[in-house]
Amino acid sequence: MEWSSYSFFLSSSLNAPSFFLRQSTFLSEYLPLYIRLIILGLTLVAGIYLFRSGHVVIRHEERPSILVTQGVFHYVRHPLYLASILTYFGVAISTASLFSLALGVGILFFYNYIASYEERLLEVKIGDEYRNYRRRTGKWIPKIRPN
Repeated sequence: MEWSSYSFFLSSSLNAPSFFLRQSTFLSEYLPLYIRLIILGLTLVAGIYLFRSGHVVIRHEERPSILVTQGVFHYVRHPLYLASILTYFGVAISTASLFSLALGVGILFFYNYIASYEERLLEVKIGDEYRNYRRRTGKWIPKIRPN
């Protein structure tokens, strides 16, 4: 089982008490269920797309020996982490739970720390090619490039 599966299980497990603790879900009174479910659906679709598209670096028998900049990596540098983050926030919004939101923020900080660490390693290993890739590609949000 992969980390994203574990973390989704953890997120779901920690959401359960929020349904019983009314204090954490009071926001649901202000955001209709159908809007929360639409947001959940959109984040899940985006997360699944990023997750499947980002697996190019680990799906093959051998990992690519070059820097992958095609596909979803053309837009964001960490699509697998972004897929998990979107899923967490989709769940947090759909449950309108402050506990879920706090967990999502914690996970965002964790993934940002891990991604920054990996980027430092890639700069040492790949050098200028990775620095150029970093300049033109967003970490979490695609950069808008003038044509």
